[in-house]
Amino acid sequence: MSSVTPQAVSPSATVESLQAALQEAQAEIAELKAQLDWFKRQLFGTKSERRIMVSPDQHALPFGEGETPPPVDALPTETVTYQRRKAKVRPEGCVHDSGLRFDDSVPVEVIEVPAPQLEGPEADDYEIIDFKITHRLAQRPASYVILEYRQPVVRHKSAATLMTVAAPNPLWEGSVADVSVIAGILVDKFAYHQPLYRQHQRLQDVGVTLSRSTLTQWVQKGIELLRPIYDAQMQHILSGKLIAVDETPIRAGPAKGKMKQAWYWPVYGEADEICFTFSPGRAKAHLDQLLEGFEGTLLSDGYVAYERFAQASEDVVHAQCWAHTRRKFLQAEKIEPQAAAQALAHIQGLYRVEAEIRERGLEGIDKLTYRANHAKPLVDAFFAWVDQQCHRPDLLPKNPLATALNMPGSGKAPFGYTSPIPRYRSTPTTWKGPCGPFHLAGIMCSG
Repeated sequence: MSSVTPQAVSPSATVESLQAALQEAQAEIAELKAQLDWFKRQLFGTKSERRIMVSPDQHALPFGEGETPPPVDALPTETVTYQRRKAKVRPEGCVHDSGLRFDDSVPVEVIEVPAPQLEGPEADDYEIIDFKITHRLAQRPASYVILEYRQPVVRHKSAATLMTVAAPNPLWEGSVADVSVIAGILVDKFAYHQPLYRQHQRLQDVGVTLSRSTLTQWVQKGIELLRPIYDAQMQHILSGKLIAVDETPIRAGPAKGKMKQAWYWPVYGEADEICFTFSPGRAKAHLDQLLEGFEGTLLSDGYVAYERFAQASEDVVHAQCWAHTRRKFLQAEKIEPQAAAQALAHIQGLYRVEAEIRERGLEGIDKLTYRANHAKPLVDAFFAWVDQQCHRPDLLPKNPLATALNMPGSGKAPFGYTSPIPRYRSTPTTWKGPCGPFHLAGIMCSG
């Protein structure tokens, strides 16, 4: 009988194995902490991404029982000087909680308030010298009216022939709806989210009898009347050199007892125009159909479909949004506070350049030149910093900072970039760094 002698494991191999296991456990702990921190922010944190200095006297909402903030050591202080904007001047029509403001389009119903002093035996002792005006907002029930067209029937005396004066043409053949009611139904449904069954109930309440299917047909035909406007606006957007596209989920259509998830794809153009397109899915095929023939810069978030669309077309430059990248560094702030603060400071410099452009009122080539002179050095410095961080030996793939650094790369590892040196691209507002192209127009997406 032969026996198997166990092979001895060297101490160095054991140490390396334990170190690898420790690094993997630390990475998993960091990832779980990041997920827990994200859930806490969703439940208790502010929704704004602005970095606001909170007063030390203000009591914060604790994230959990028994958690108390650690004591902060007093740091040395120094006196610095800085410049800040002038206080914001509210426009005359700005909405706030005091007073009632309205424009000339709002009808005003004048109600004369009787003066009891002008009645009775002492009425001659008083006279009106002025009026004090008090405004109050009132509501009148929505009203429908029936338009009755009285069409004269004319008889030619000598020829003894009859003819009837034609009524104004309807929106479509056989329609009993005026253009005003079609416009009202569309606005109530799509702008104020008033379902058709509620509009049908309102019609019944005022004595108008129509089937609900009639309202549905009116909506469908009214949409087709607006389609030429949509087509012209979409064509004008795609004729520009810069568009911004995003996708947002919406519940539409039944699916086994619940609403099926579909997608809106808004497309925003240079002339401040926007078209909302609908798709049952989130596949790249919708982008191929939607942006067919577009040549220019496509601004989007890090969804991989946009990158693949740009890769398939030589005339499209994919530019990712700075606001989305900034959000990833905010999420990594708790795990990597120092690195996240450096990244946010770099991006804040770009926002400052955009603020200066707005303050100076620069447009056209002057705006592009100012960005090239002032924003390009900041972008170059940012990508150089990104490249430096990517080569950190302690940066593990599961670290939230690695995700933030890799965000433009659409899933590449944070190491071994083929283009480690940021380089200037063809336009004065687009640069490419180690993680991919960025566009300064992305600053405008988030202000």
